[in-house]
Amino acid sequence: MDWLSTENVVAVGTALLGIAASGVMLWYERRVPRRKRVGYRVQMDNAIGDDASSGRANRRLGLFDEAPVMSDATLVLLRIENDGSQGIADNDYTGRELHGLTAEFTDRTVRGVSVTQPAGSVHLMDHFTPAAGFGYTGNTLRIPRVPLNPREHFKLLVLLSGGDVGRPIRIVGGIRDGEVHPNRSATPDDKPPLFSRAARTITVVLTVCVLTLAVLVVARDDSPPPIGCARGTLTVTGSTAFAPTVREAAAKYERDCGGSTVTVDAHGSTAGVRELAGLGAQAKRGSPAVIAVSDGAKPPGLPDLAENRVAVVVFALVVNDDVRLRNLSTADVRRLYRGQITNWRQLGGPDLPVRLVSRDANSGTRQVFQRRVLGRGEIANSSRDCVHKDDATAPVVRCELDATEQALSTVAQVPGGVGYSELTLAEDAKGLHLLKLDGHTPSVEALERGDGDYPYREIEYAYTYGRPPADTLVSSFLTYLSRGNGLDVVRTHGHLPCETPEGLKLCAPNETDT
Repeated sequence: MDWLSTENVVAVGTALLGIAASGVMLWYERRVPRRKRVGYRVQMDNAIGDDASSGRANRRLGLFDEAPVMSDATLVLLRIENDGSQGIADNDYTGRELHGLTAEFTDRTVRGVSVTQPAGSVHLMDHFTPAAGFGYTGNTLRIPRVPLNPREHFKLLVLLSGGDVGRPIRIVGGIRDGEVHPNRSATPDDKPPLFSRAARTITVVLTVCVLTLAVLVVARDDSPPPIGCARGTLTVTGSTAFAPTVREAAAKYERDCGGSTVTVDAHGSTAGVRELAGLGAQAKRGSPAVIAVSDGAKPPGLPDLAENRVAVVVFALVVNDDVRLRNLSTADVRRLYRGQITNWRQLGGPDLPVRLVSRDANSGTRQVFQRRVLGRGEIANSSRDCVHKDDATAPVVRCELDATEQALSTVAQVPGGVGYSELTLAEDAKGLHLLKLDGHTPSVEALERGDGDYPYREIEYAYTYGRPPADTLVSSFLTYLSRGNGLDVVRTHGHLPCETPEGLKLCAPNETDT
């Protein structure tokens, strides 16, 4: 049965236990508290001796001046209280004697007694008189019929001789519709427990059940299963900037969908798109199990490739940390990449030569940069190591690298280096910082707020050769990435999914023409 899961069993058990506990408490409120109860406890039972120190203690107490010196004297402190919910009147004591209760001290003789005066209960002292039966004989102490309101108490300090400390002490007597019983032993400063043992036990059990249920609910994966899992193998190629996102989504898909293998082999947007076109042309039937991810739309002349708009990706210009500039105008960026700015001091920066760290011709990140920011291509490559010119006539050093991570590490290592990258990878890199463009900060959050003025951004496309059948791994993974559980991965990597309200606007077909 589907409902017979661990969390459901714990939930039902907790509910039943709660109902039972409520019933028990209701019964307890209706039955037990109506009984009248007198409780007593021994709060102290100490030997006081006959030496000088104990003599000083006796004199300090000032209670037993007429008692003889006793080498075997003991001092007992008794607390008697009304621990029920109803008041106890003097006629609620059922004994035939004049007094109400009798305290019995095994093997000891009562030599003297003093009654304390509880705060707020001065009226109780009037009942401790010989006429009310208060007194002692041998090992017994007669306690008067003292009326007690709920939670009210009094204490008796009793001087004894003979016998050892710790010998049994009990109080006997009868209460109409109630009982006299011993309470938990406590020291004079202790307070009686606020809740009974039964109440504490029920509370602990309920708490454990609720915590267990909470752990089960939090720990379990509530994500709905991916739409239409498929088995088989799939290769995702293309953009290196979007590759970290695809790798994590692929790993998550493989965990969610057993029997699937998704390999990510990224080596540039254009190279990936052309590879897909070639594999599709060679296939005798159907669509190859390949997806090409591209930063921006595919080159013209590839009509057999079907597009799927996945997300809006934000890119950023980055400079070495030694270049302390934080903002450049689009006009200055164009001058940099035309070779018209050769030293950063020309833009108000440090005295460092400009070194352009670019991507190769297959890079979608480069193509987006040229299309969205420069409005034209970059100047010719002039360096293999990104530091020295191979062409002495070149205005500035410019090198080309194969991958986003490689470009970022080079900018961080080369003094005066400047380059470009996908935003999230750039934010995580060390030794470099981002540049604003015309005062606009590269930010996905700004796009979600409707600020579309930052220019260096592009739609991320996923291309297939034709439309793959719905039951294939290609189709399933595309759905997972663009509309299924993979959307969380896309967001985690700092991209704006096309399926979001703002993403739908930015991913509209006319967005590529703006």
